Amino acid sequence: MTTPQRTDVLVVGAGPAGSAAAAWAARDGRDVVLADAAVFPRDKTCGDGLTPRAIGELERLGLRDWVRAHTVNKGLRAHGFGQTLELEWPGGTLPDYGSAVARTELDDHLRTTALKSGALGVEGAKAVDARIEGGRVRGVTFQRDGETFEIECERLIVADGVRSPLGKVLGREWHKDTVYAVAGRCYVDSGMSDDPWISSHLELRGEQGEILSGYGWIFPLGDGSVNVGAGTLATTKRPAEVAIKPLMAHYVEQRRTDFQLSGEARMPTSALLPMGGAVSNIAGPNWALIGDAAACVNPLNGEGIDYGLEGGRLVVDVLDTDLSVTWPATLQEHYGESFSIARRLAGVVTVPRVLPALGPAGMRSDWLMTLALRWMGNLVTDEDADRAARVWRWAGRRSIALDHRPPFT
Repeated sequence: MTTPQRTDVLVVGAGPAGSAAAAWAARDGRDVVLADAAVFPRDKTCGDGLTPRAIGELERLGLRDWVRAHTVNKGLRAHGFGQTLELEWPGGTLPDYGSAVARTELDDHLRTTALKSGALGVEGAKAVDARIEGGRVRGVTFQRDGETFEIECERLIVADGVRSPLGKVLGREWHKDTVYAVAGRCYVDSGMSDDPWISSHLELRGEQGEILSGYGWIFPLGDGSVNVGAGTLATTKRPAEVAIKPLMAHYVEQRRTDFQLSGEARMPTSALLPMGGAVSNIAGPNWALIGDAAACVNPLNGEGIDYGLEGGRLVVDVLDTDLSVTWPATLQEHYGESFSIARRLAGVVTVPRVLPALGPAGMRSDWLMTLALRWMGNLVTDEDADRAARVWRWAGRRSIALDHRPPFT
C-alpha cells in the first residue's frame, strides 16, 4: 500500500490509546492515518489486566463479544500480611467483570478495529521529528527501512508510549519528583489459568525478606498460562533500589506451589512508568499527547489501558478546538483530582516502615480493602454519588489544592 502524503488526523502510536483515538476519529468521518514504529502483532510490557473501566471502553467500541470470548474474572484476590481476601468488582455504573488479554493480541485487535473503522495503517515507521509552522504541527517525519518521509496533517495525536520520543520533540517533560513505577512481567504455564480471580500480593518481599513498596500480581489468561509480574514505586527522593527482573524471578519461585506454576518464565520484560499526569507540555494548538505519553497511569496500581482507551475517545471530542487549552483542561477535569490524591498516597507508601505498619491493619478489614479496591482500581465514575465516591472526590479536591505542580501542568 502506498504511504499517504497527508491526512486530516495523524495518530502516532497504535497501542490502546492511539487505536481508540483512530477508531473514534474515523467513525466521526475524518480522514485518519494510524502510524506505529512496530509491525503488528508486537509485544508490550504490561500486566495484561482489563479492569471493569477498561471493559466499559471496549464495549463502547463494540468489542463486548470479543472480550467475553476470553477469560472473565469477577474480582481481586488480595494476599498479604497473613490474610487473603476475595473482593468482587463493585459494578455500579461500570461492568461487573474484568478480563486479561495478552497485549500481543489486544493491541493487534484494537489496531484492526481502527482500520475496519476507516483508518489507514502505516507500520514499521518511526516518528523522528515534527515540522512546526506558526506554532502548529504541519507534518511528522518518519523513518522506515532507511527511507525518510513526511506525512502532513491538520491534527496530530501522539500516543507513542511511556518514553514518547515524538512527545519529547514537541517539548514533553516528565517530572520524577512525583511517584513513578518500575515494573516487569513474564508468562508462566499454570494449572490456575482459568482462575476466576486476578491475584495481587500486597506484601511484596525482596530476596533478603525486606518489604518493598509495590506489589506482585498473577493474572490468569485462560490459555494455560498466567501473566506474572512485580512492580515497585519510587520518587527522585526515594529511588527504586531494586533490580526488577531478578525480583520478578524471585516472585515467580515464591508463587510456584500456590498457583501451580510450571516450566520456565517466558518473555520477561520491564519498563519505567511515569504516572499520575506527571508530565507537562502535553498539547499544542493542533496536537495532543494521550495515554502513557501523557502519564495517564494510575499511581496506585499501574493501570493504564483504561485511561488510554478513554483518552482516545475524549480527545476526538475536542479535536476542532485549540488543544493547547482544551486538552489539559479535559484531562484535569477527568483525572486531575483522582491522580493528585492517588500519587500522594502512593508517595506515602515509598516511605520506609509505612507499609509494614499500615498493611496488616488494612488487610484485616474486608470493608477497608473493598474501598481500597474501588479507589485503587479507578472504579469511581462521574456518575457515582454514594458515600465512597463522594469521599474520594473530596480528598482529590483537597489534595490538588496542595500540589505545587498539579497533574498535567
